[in-house]
Amino acid sequence: MKSRNKNNRPHYVIVGNSIAGIAAIEAIRERDRERAILVIDREMREAYSRPLISYYLEGRVDEETMRLRPAEFYKKMKVRVLAGRNVTALKARERLLITDNNERMPYEKLLLAVGAEPVMPSIPGLVGPQVCTFAHLKDANELKKRVKRGQGAVVIGSGFIGIKASEGLKALGAKVTMVELDNRPVPSMLDAEAGKIVAAHIRRSGVKLVLSNRVVAIRRKGASVVAAALKSGEEIPCSSVVVAIGVRPRLGLCRGTPIKTKMGILVNSHMETSVHNIYAAGDVTETAVLHGGRKNIPIWPLAYEQGTVAGTNMAGGNMAYKGRMPMNSMEVFGLPLIALGDTTTDDGEMEIMMLRSRTSSAYKKIILKNNRIRGALFLGEIERAGIFAGLMLDTVDVTPFKEELLKENFGYIYVPRQHRAKHISPLEV
Repeated sequence: MKSRNKNNRPHYVIVGNSIAGIAAIEAIRERDRERAILVIDREMREAYSRPLISYYLEGRVDEETMRLRPAEFYKKMKVRVLAGRNVTALKARERLLITDNNERMPYEKLLLAVGAEPVMPSIPGLVGPQVCTFAHLKDANELKKRVKRGQGAVVIGSGFIGIKASEGLKALGAKVTMVELDNRPVPSMLDAEAGKIVAAHIRRSGVKLVLSNRVVAIRRKGASVVAAALKSGEEIPCSSVVVAIGVRPRLGLCRGTPIKTKMGILVNSHMETSVHNIYAAGDVTETAVLHGGRKNIPIWPLAYEQGTVAGTNMAGGNMAYKGRMPMNSMEVFGLPLIALGDTTTDDGEMEIMMLRSRTSSAYKKIILKNNRIRGALFLGEIERAGIFAGLMLDTVDVTPFKEELLKENFGYIYVPRQHRAKHISPLEV
């Protein structure tokens, strides 16, 4: 076969077929049109947009709309795809993968783009029918088939995934209760004030939000879910449970290998792991952060960027991944929210600027350190968030216009000319 080397070894093997893997394929083909690419993925379908799962559950998009690339993409890119196949072992020294049907897959260069997996708490009764996570299209399809109008549904966790699952369930007509261990929703990004605003908005939207509590048991009658028991003693009648307390990098393949991991797979600026010719990208990685340190940041745009860097370097290029920052954008039952950088930490050296509207749900928070923006939170009014993202990425000293940052008319006119062209544009998060 022309596209394989003399040892019959596919040159590039990518484990994972989501956005990081797609970006890597495109980057490889920019430099190498011939050598074989093999993609192995646990799901049976072509790559789709996971952020659209809640819209799919609501009926706002269909599976065709969710495709990341046209159906002919893989053929055009000369990519062989093994769908519905799990890689169960990685033999790094032998440059060999073993799949769940005991097939041996050699490689020359490997990309691990295996993503993250939902965290499943240890709760009596949780394992069984009518309980799912909300990470894949199959989860949404299961809920679509099962949930009927007027039935109770409990969502464990009120982070981004929990909120999007609740929106979808609400659209199906379910009576939704969201249970959060912390005292506010999205606690990783919202401070106390923003948490109050978002909590009130969720409740006004018709979802019961239970804070500072937790599910301690799932009650079943036979195999069927009938209620969720809370630590407070309350029992919430329900026939469906969605677990949405977070995700963690899928590191199982790295166990027993020389690949170094901490909170994710450790990679250098070329997205190469501690093992030569093994790369990693996306939600499975721990990478450099803009203002120092390393972090696992499981968000879509960074996964795409990391996949591009990995694919370029796998194909012989020289591209570096620059430290980035957490960036999240979403709507909470129609209320827009953008969080940039670290929005909840205060090490004692931070300067916090806040503005709360008296007449609406609008809220702004800017976190400064040494007159550089380290974090920003926008609730309700998000139109200028792209400007702040640019100032953060360029680590601009905002001293000359610091007092203007929270003003309604703050805009391009205050930004130094040399920083306007590169990043001061609508932010894709």
